[in-house]
Amino acid sequence: MGLGAQLTHWDDGFCELLVEQGHHVVRFDNRDAGLSTHLHDQGAPTTGAPSAYLLDDLADDTAGFMDAIGWPAAHVVGASMGGMIAQSLAIRHPARVLTLTSLMSTPGPTVAPPTEAAFAALTARPAAERAAVMAQALETYAVIGSPGYAMDRERVVQRAGRAFDRCFDPAGTGRQLAAIMASGDRTDLLASLTIPALVLHGEADPLIPVEGGRATAAAIPGARLVTYPGMGHDLPEPLWPEIAREIAKLTAA
Repeated sequence: MGLGAQLTHWDDGFCELLVEQGHHVVRFDNRDAGLSTHLHDQGAPTTGAPSAYLLDDLADDTAGFMDAIGWPAAHVVGASMGGMIAQSLAIRHPARVLTLTSLMSTPGPTVAPPTEAAFAALTARPAAERAAVMAQALETYAVIGSPGYAMDRERVVQRAGRAFDRCFDPAGTGRQLAAIMASGDRTDLLASLTIPALVLHGEADPLIPVEGGRATAAAIPGARLVTYPGMGHDLPEPLWPEIAREIAKLTAA
């Protein structure tokens, strides 16, 4: 999953659609999110200080997680920062990745920069209380969500509340963001991939504009690009069946 997001941000309903397509779906928390390891001793990142880790380390975490569950390889789907991690995993551990789906992501932190409003929403001072966190989630998705689809306010609020109850660590999100910015551009390295790849992106994404998806697809030989009008930086429920079908089409091939 993406920046600061937990495995619960992969909605059950979306995962069930993938199961219906014949997949065994496993979600997990990246380091500094959810119930994974948190580097509390590193504190919040500061300007000019080196990043506590890189996206390559998160990719290695993923390979280690696959070792722990006994999977030699898998069809890998990553969203936003998760797409960056999935790209790094395919570069560093190509034998572990059967297919790669990069969703609303980018090959580098300076490719397709966010709009001013989206960047402000991303870097806003995090709320500290549960009710305020849920209200802030609504404000954030009003900016970065999908303008072509009605926001499911109840789903956004409930997901934010569950995430707060499960784990609340804004400093961890800051460390993840520092890792994104410190990890550089993967464009040239992606050219070495020989695995089947799919790139999915919203045409109305203000946080990682669609140019990020186009750049990812252009960098990976043979990658297929699918864009969705009206989709922002989230997964609108009406698009779940189509996105699940696209992933299943890739994995079946």
